Amino acid sequence: MAATVPKSLHHEFEVEDVEYLRHGDTALLARLYKPHGQGPFPAVVELHGGAWCLGDRLQDTAINEQLARGGILVAALDFRLPPAASYPGSLADINFGIRWLKAQAATLHTRPDMVCTFGISSGGHQAMLVGMRPRDTRYAAISLPGDNAAVDASVRGVIMGAPVIDPLGRYRYARQLKESGKPYPEFVDMVLPLHDKYWKSEEAMAEGNPVHALEGGEQVALPPVLYIQDTRDIVHPRPQLERFVELYRKAGGRVELELTEGASDAFISRNPPQAIRQMYEKRDSSSTVAARVVEKMIDFVRAQTL
Repeated sequence: MAATVPKSLHHEFEVEDVEYLRHGDTALLARLYKPHGQGPFPAVVELHGGAWCLGDRLQDTAINEQLARGGILVAALDFRLPPAASYPGSLADINFGIRWLKAQAATLHTRPDMVCTFGISSGGHQAMLVGMRPRDTRYAAISLPGDNAAVDASVRGVIMGAPVIDPLGRYRYARQLKESGKPYPEFVDMVLPLHDKYWKSEEAMAEGNPVHALEGGEQVALPPVLYIQDTRDIVHPRPQLERFVELYRKAGGRVELELTEGASDAFISRNPPQAIRQMYEKRDSSSTVAARVVEKMIDFVRAQTL
């Protein structure tokens, strides 16, 4: 069945892979989806999911192409995964990637003040954490070359698709399911070892945690948020979503919620890691809900970057 195409998806675009960062002999690539025209176009730095340990910049090609057709420049990042780096290594790469895009803004037909982030699952967590801590010295530890010292990783908005918004809470939730003595969902045996592999400790899960940062009264940046989650989702507990939204709004931030049955249909992966492939089997990218979610994402980015 052909996908329902939102009315706003009319831009032609081109795709290019570029090296944005290098660690020794290892190049990290950004896949750029570049709308045709002079712009300036809104820009999104896209962060793939995979429980912090799986996936790459190609994973979310389908949704990134739709954003590009909506007139949004997308930079889908590769970043270090275990065993190359555990927390906070990926955050340092992502923070650098945002600053790199800002430094390249004129060449890419965007502006430094038109950059948002978007991530799914663990990528949503990382988008939010970097958005809240754009100047954290650990995350901003990699210097930009040239005369770009003043460029920071602050963003105009954050889109999260079913984020692991509370890593410690999700870890304990999955562990409780496993220890209950009852049949438990398949995702439990996947996420527990990946949490351990990336975070190394529960203390780290608590520290690199948007919910705990807000609960502790940390002075964080509060970019506007679009929070998307399927009401059928059992992998990302609803109470953790509700706690984040409550605290973020109380701190003065704005959160738009898209909580709908079928919302995850918008996030069909063309190249999912084998370990999480079953999570995509029942999704329908041709659904009207998926089309509405894409429209909402495009409208959100445009509204934040006027």
